Amino acid sequence: MSSIGLNAGRTASFEDVSRSPLPVRDGLNPSRIRQPEDGMWATTLDYLLERFPQDAVRLREKVAAGEVVDEKGVGITEASAYAPRRFVYLYRDPPVESRVPFEIDVLHRDENILVVDKPHFLASTPRGRYIAESALVRLRRDLDLPELSPAHRLDRVTAGLLLFTVHQAARRGYQTMFAERRVAKEYEAIARYDAQVSTPVVVRSRIVKERGVLKAEEIEGEPNSESRIELIETRDGFARYRLIPHTGKTHQLRLHMTSVGLPIHGDNFYPDFYDVAAEDYSNPLRLLSKVLEFEDPMTGRLRRFESRRTLSWPDESGGGDSP
Repeated sequence: MSSIGLNAGRTASFEDVSRSPLPVRDGLNPSRIRQPEDGMWATTLDYLLERFPQDAVRLREKVAAGEVVDEKGVGITEASAYAPRRFVYLYRDPPVESRVPFEIDVLHRDENILVVDKPHFLASTPRGRYIAESALVRLRRDLDLPELSPAHRLDRVTAGLLLFTVHQAARRGYQTMFAERRVAKEYEAIARYDAQVSTPVVVRSRIVKERGVLKAEEIEGEPNSESRIELIETRDGFARYRLIPHTGKTHQLRLHMTSVGLPIHGDNFYPDFYDVAAEDYSNPLRLLSKVLEFEDPMTGRLRRFESRRTLSWPDESGGGDSP
């Protein structure tokens, strides 16, 4: 049986919201559906059944169970009149997902924030095929923190520091802090060693990413991204690098390492894309969010957090170890 709002091509009809008449359940926000302004449906259920015919049985079950409600939390019944431009709320049926076999380490928790060490291969937030198997949903559920919200994000394939706000009142301050780039960040990466590449080096370029396109790209024009690359150590033809981004464009560090001839080991996007099975954990992207440092917007204190994870060196065949 298909899951409401989760099949490819239909997720855009649903929007996760933090404020709703239904609470977080199993770590997931309820979803809301807006009833169109123009419509000839007699009831809200008629509209839902026409909009999602493949989910007709589950929709009727949810309505009968009182799990579809209006903006005031009043249950939608089979007789509830169609209400143009009004929202209805319901819980999605999460897909069956294989567990990502790596754990999240909690580094710090106080009344405002939670800082964790995310493993490779675990999504930061629900997206696409990764819903329950995301850091946000796991932590909400396991720590009983229904208002937990990310202040920033890491790619699924990147490991390391991830900061969440614990309650709604703290969200704006920390999210704004990251959006305004008032956080000093350091990453580590492993790539091949090339004595011809002089380090430290600062890379500036113009990065664009089109909606719906997997890869970002560097194009001609005024630079909108900047990264500093420093050499830390070398081993058997590979090197560990410190990466300091001064901007936060999508895939910026991966692109900048590739642009100087040092693509990050395990990167299946840059320079060339190749497919990796979803449950293939053998060769993680060697990119780690190592340090976050900032002036706390709630307390004014200087805060510094450092990941306890280390990147594994590639083996002699050029492959990798599990994270």
